[in-house]
Amino acid sequence: MTSAAEVVHEHGDTEGLGNRLNWLRAGVLGANDGIVSTAGIVMGVAGAVDDRSAILIAGVAALVAGALSMAAGEYVSVSTQRDAELALIEAERHDLERMPEEELDHLTEMLEEKGLSPEVARQAAIQMTAKDDLRTHAEFEFGIDIDDVTRPWNAALASMVSFSLGALLPLLTILLPAPERFFVTAIAVAAALALTGWASAKLGYASPWPAVVRNVLGGVFAMGVTLLVGSLLGTRIG
Repeated sequence: MTSAAEVVHEHGDTEGLGNRLNWLRAGVLGANDGIVSTAGIVMGVAGAVDDRSAILIAGVAALVAGALSMAAGEYVSVSTQRDAELALIEAERHDLERMPEEELDHLTEMLEEKGLSPEVARQAAIQMTAKDDLRTHAEFEFGIDIDDVTRPWNAALASMVSFSLGALLPLLTILLPAPERFFVTAIAVAAALALTGWASAKLGYASPWPAVVRNVLGGVFAMGVTLLVGSLLGTRIG
């Protein structure tokens, strides 16, 4: 009996932790996008012109536009997730009021699928729902903590701030004198992408090295392409 309760408790905690880490995921992805997109833009502009003012203006515009876009996109996405969570909670509340025995049977079946015997599963279901049936069903069936539903503003703010911080790195290094600016920017961006790739893998409980390699290669490729395009355009237009 105690072991079954502990298994259920661990399941609920794991899902709740995933919801609470949503803003951290948004932050890591925001930083990654800020690094790659801004590095690509300033590399392309620096490849076309030598004017630091033009490079700075392009970089700042990319930072502001990207940060606001990331925040808006994250807010819309997470708001949709929040709406779905609230709808599930309300539907579960309605089912518990209208057919509590059927819901208890459903929870018992789910516990049996976890490996408990029918008798132990029934006893566990009764004890789990005695204090707060809505909380129990929401956490066990949907992985939702009714006191900790997804917060869109947290994710939006984390995404905006992290994008801005990530974008600052290539924006500052590209203002160095040529030709050092290209080498320093490439090294700094590769190191930063390795860090965000490692962090994203750790958040997903995956091996970090494949994520690091993919992140770094993708960012370096993006910078190389935009630098080439900027150089070609600068030569032809100039």
